[in-house]
Amino acid sequence: MTEEIIIAGFGGQGVLSMGKILAYSGIMQDQEVSWMPSYGPEMRGGTANVTVILSDDRVSSPVLQSYDTAILLNQQSVDKFESMVKPGGLMIYDPNGITHHPERDDIRIFQVDATEEAVRLKSPITFNMVVLGAYIKVNPVVDFDNVIKGLFKSLPERHHHLIPQNEKAIKRGMEIVREAKLTTSGGSL
Repeated sequence: MTEEIIIAGFGGQGVLSMGKILAYSGIMQDQEVSWMPSYGPEMRGGTANVTVILSDDRVSSPVLQSYDTAILLNQQSVDKFESMVKPGGLMIYDPNGITHHPERDDIRIFQVDATEEAVRLKSPITFNMVVLGAYIKVNPVVDFDNVIKGLFKSLPERHHHLIPQNEKAIKRGMEIVREAKLTTSGGSL
């Protein structure tokens, strides 16, 4: 098993953290992993993405031209990475701020209203955990228990008191993710 993932959005959305937690989750279940971040100098508000590879075999290169999964959190990321998902692959996105919804019919597309849900949970900083929950529900390449262990590994100890809040957000993401329905004009509903 090898899963090649791109996670992309604005700096400050927790893109790199989500990738790091996924990578640690893979390590917790004895997988080979690669975590390669990419971000502009502007940090918050600029674009950020991370490539994560989870594999049962050695990872030969972290540099990829196509992905099994794309988790896309803003319009710029949808525009850039939608075409890079392999046919038969998976795309998950938060429709908040998306004006041109994904249009491919050769991949599985799921929506998660993570922005709205994080606000409902009164915890906007758990936005990325809602998205992560959606991903592991749709494509359980890492076990939920290992994701929690990955949280403990990636969060500094002074923030471990936030893990129950993050766990709640992950579970909500698992509950609210839904398959996107393509309209006849190509956009999602």
